[in-house]
Amino acid sequence: MLIVGGNQSAGGYEVDNSLRFNSGSSDYLSRTPASTTDTKTWTWSGWVKLNKISGNEWLFGAYSSISLNTKIYLDNNNNLNVHTENSTVYRVQTDAVLRDFSAWYHIVVAFDTTQATESNRIKIYINGTQQSLTEEASGYPTQNWNGIVNNNSYEHNMGYEPEASSYFDGYMAEVCFIDGTALDPTSFGEFDANTGIWKPIDVSGLTFGTNGFYLDFENSGSLGADVSGNGNNFTVNNLTSIDQSTDTCTNNFATLNPLRSFEFTFSEGNLVATSDQPPDNRSMALSSFAPESGKWYAEIKVSTVGAMMIGLYATDGSQIDGTDRIYSSTGGIAYFSTNGQKYVDGSSSSYGASYTTNDIIGIALNMDDEEVTFYKNNVSQGAISLTSGKIYNMGISAAGTSACVGSFNFGNPSFTISSGNSDAKGYGNFEYAVPSGYYALNTKNLAEYG
Repeated sequence: MLIVGGNQSAGGYEVDNSLRFNSGSSDYLSRTPASTTDTKTWTWSGWVKLNKISGNEWLFGAYSSISLNTKIYLDNNNNLNVHTENSTVYRVQTDAVLRDFSAWYHIVVAFDTTQATESNRIKIYINGTQQSLTEEASGYPTQNWNGIVNNNSYEHNMGYEPEASSYFDGYMAEVCFIDGTALDPTSFGEFDANTGIWKPIDVSGLTFGTNGFYLDFENSGSLGADVSGNGNNFTVNNLTSIDQSTDTCTNNFATLNPLRSFEFTFSEGNLVATSDQPPDNRSMALSSFAPESGKWYAEIKVSTVGAMMIGLYATDGSQIDGTDRIYSSTGGIAYFSTNGQKYVDGSSSSYGASYTTNDIIGIALNMDDEEVTFYKNNVSQGAISLTSGKIYNMGISAAGTSACVGSFNFGNPSFTISSGNSDAKGYGNFEYAVPSGYYALNTKNLAEYG
């Protein structure tokens, strides 16, 4: 399994934290510069993990009105766009589509309208590679065009577009802004010599310029703190300490994957799954990682029980067809809330205790010995044998006519943990002790144990 932002060489630069934005909570960061500086030349760099299949996803920009703004955003087709407008609309977009919701992307936008060659005025890089761009509207801005980024008359936002009142849904890490210089991605990252994966480097020595900033999100009490030395701190809007995450571009944690799920909607960094109203019996919300070996632990807090099936979807790696459920997939295993029964290959039998809202169900998936054990509030319900040769995604299904909501914790919880337990490598934050020999489902552990 090769995931951008994972499988790094030992001893490399480590990113400890990211910030989790949830569009349903209107999360964003805002700042108005103290002075106007260079409105022609700047660089924005950030590591981003996306959550939504489609949506107007504003990453960074400045806004005055529908006809006066400069912004970096993902459109409804998941193309990355740079748009600058003062009556005339100049816009370019990537030909590449960003639709891998299990990966971290590194995005660099170099904006420099002083360039004589128009294609040099906006450059977009993804994971260290310059992207081919399509011109939309009037294409590239004219030479020496003044946008409104770095203009102190306008509020600058990350994660919020005022025009449509739309909010970013996903994670950001290592966000840098360089005032007055257009840089290429080698100022922020490099290709790993062993894996060939693009990875971050230490940016603390960069010259950021007057309005420049560096957000590392390491201070849970001041999530908008600028650590560049400039003190260009952002105002935090609707983000709290629970939104500080250890899912980063150097250790990528499992989440839920909207491309391999249906009849569920997702929130809180693709960690909370809510079944549609009314729910469909053919429904699944599945993890983004499906390990082929090793021992793995996760927890699901039952936020609304409905008739919930928590378990493992069995696959040989082929595409799901939209009619399967966890408990009816060939080799699939589920633990049913209503009566505590287990379902294996679609057949039910007695198993353990029923569970309800606010219970926490642990999943200990042992791919080496081909068995899984479910825990209810840290009490083992017993081991169940897996079907040999299958690959398993953790997940849930709605099995009745009432809604259910499951909050997943693969070591990076979206809900408050009262105790706090990590695995033997020190990764993860779980409500209950991780069973001996089991690990949080992230890329560092997968590289060693998967």
